[in-house]
Amino acid sequence: MDSPLLTKSKAFALRIIQVCNAVKREHRESVLTNQLLRSGTSIGANIREAFYGHSRADFAARLQIALKECSESEYWLELLIESGYYADASILHECVEIKKLLIASINTTKANMK
Repeated sequence: MDSPLLTKSKAFALRIIQVCNAVKREHRESVLTNQLLRSGTSIGANIREAFYGHSRADFAARLQIALKECSESEYWLELLIESGYYADASILHECVEIKKLLIASINTTKANMK
């Protein structure tokens, strides 16, 4: 299965793992990183699950969950960056890009359900 959402969300999850490990190693910070690790890796898992949904409604519901996890990840990334724990804001841009793809996919799916 070749989908930009699947590809980008998996690459994002791998990068989230690297970021969290680096912040834990360099700053001994675990509260924010544990939250980010959970939500950031959950995005791709929910997207993958959506592709095996029983219906379009199930597909849209899973994408909606992925969108919520993406929004939460965006928040944790903002906190890490703005607090000075992590300096590379490009990961935040990746998160926003995935969020935009999810919104577009959800809107398209809902429009096709009518």
